[in-house]
Amino acid sequence: MHLALVRHGQTEWNLRGLMQGRTDIPLNATGRAQAAQAARTLDPADWDVVVSSTLGRARETAAILADGLGLPVAGAYDDLVEQDFGDAEGTHVTQIDERWPGREFPGKEPDHEVGPRGARALARIAVDHDGARVLAVAHGTLIRHALGELSGHEAQSYPRLDNLSVSRLERADASWRVLTVGGTSFDEVLPWLRPVRAGDEVLGRTA
Repeated sequence: MHLALVRHGQTEWNLRGLMQGRTDIPLNATGRAQAAQAARTLDPADWDVVVSSTLGRARETAAILADGLGLPVAGAYDDLVEQDFGDAEGTHVTQIDERWPGREFPGKEPDHEVGPRGARALARIAVDHDGARVLAVAHGTLIRHALGELSGHEAQSYPRLDNLSVSRLERADASWRVLTVGGTSFDEVLPWLRPVRAGDEVLGRTA
């Protein structure tokens, strides 16, 4: 099975540099144009279905991709939604570290829960679309955490992902292998990634 995690198109909050998270901000005109351009770039022969997170910006991106590629939209998954940043949502990113040193925002979804949630989403998609080639539209932080969970690396060491960037995965023998990260081969990204260490919070431990 082949799957690509695609970051949604631009929103006004992306453009203004505001922390977005679970706040359901729609695509802006640039975001819609990015999705339409991506549909022209991707080869429809490589894919079977499009799925997304349940947030509007991901669903609209998925609909534009599906329309442009002539593919069906085949579901939306709660576990693909972006990390909840709690009280920090709507705050300019340049003010985040000053207001919340260590980025521990009230109401934030714990970092160590995001990667496993993303992996659960992929497992569910694999069951629902066994053997299919799936474009899954999601969110930048969620994608980085999911990739980190699958590869055994810290999510924060993965590079930031552009809108409509494509990260490809391959599933065999019930496990996933990361092929590309935002269009760059995993082998090129690997030297920059930090392995998860025993005892790290990413492993769900408190120490």
